[in-house]
Amino acid sequence: MTDIEPDQTVDARGAACPGPLMDLIGKIRSADSGDVVKLLSDNEQSLTDVPEWAEEAGNELLAVEEHDNHTEFYVQKT
Repeated sequence: MTDIEPDQTVDARGAACPGPLMDLIGKIRSADSGDVVKLLSDNEQSLTDVPEWAEEAGNELLAVEEHDNHTEFYVQKT
């Protein structure tokens, strides 16, 4: 488990693609530079969508943790 303390958390478990990514983007837009947003998603597409988006948008994907029923993504706004 990571010891990263997120500033905000988005729980998108149960949301169909591209819902989790859209929820993350919305939260990142309203976040301050340097803030860390944790996304909880149980959608497998997020495993590729989130890293690709973070790189394209210029934000930093700090960690990805896979659990039995969901994945946690830690993204820092740059």
